Amino acid sequence: MGRMIKALALALALATGATAQEADVPADDPAGFASAAQAAAVAGVGPVTSLPLPRYVSLKTSEGNARRGPGLTHRIDWVFTRAGMPLRVTAEYEHWRRVEDFEGAGGWVHYSLLSGVRSAMVVAEMADLHEDPASGSTVTVHVQRGVVVRLLSCIRDWCRVSAEGNRGWVIKTALWGVDPAEILE
Repeated sequence: MGRMIKALALALALATGATAQEADVPADDPAGFASAAQAAAVAGVGPVTSLPLPRYVSLKTSEGNARRGPGLTHRIDWVFTRAGMPLRVTAEYEHWRRVEDFEGAGGWVHYSLLSGVRSAMVVAEMADLHEDPASGSTVTVHVQRGVVVRLLSCIRDWCRVSAEGNRGWVIKTALWGVDPAEILE
């Protein structure tokens, strides 16, 4: 089946005037989904939702299959097992979203498994939650690497988060799931 899809993709590329070299279809992406994802990311907006690409979402359920392509017939490459985990959407195709986690692992996930509720993962060895968005403010709690926090708001360098019943401000560089220049109200 994979060879047939690759042959069809090559034939389509050649029919549109591309050379075989220009139609380079990687062996690990025979249907060209990575190329579609790259094109969408360059455009900066999702063709299905018209929302920005890339963008962050969270996993709605405690289990979500990440597939090689957008559809139930594609092989499962990865299983996300943590509800609330932040994911970055990099492409859209019909009811499917190409996502990746903080390590770059991922695949195509059905949109019903994703939520617009924003979360982030602590990527610093230890992150301090402060009373105020300032380095000199009182530290209320320390949060370890790998903890998923809920994003409440973000200003230039800080995000107000909720972590295991505690609320406070954490420096953005300690988190994955929010862009450095992103402001959340």
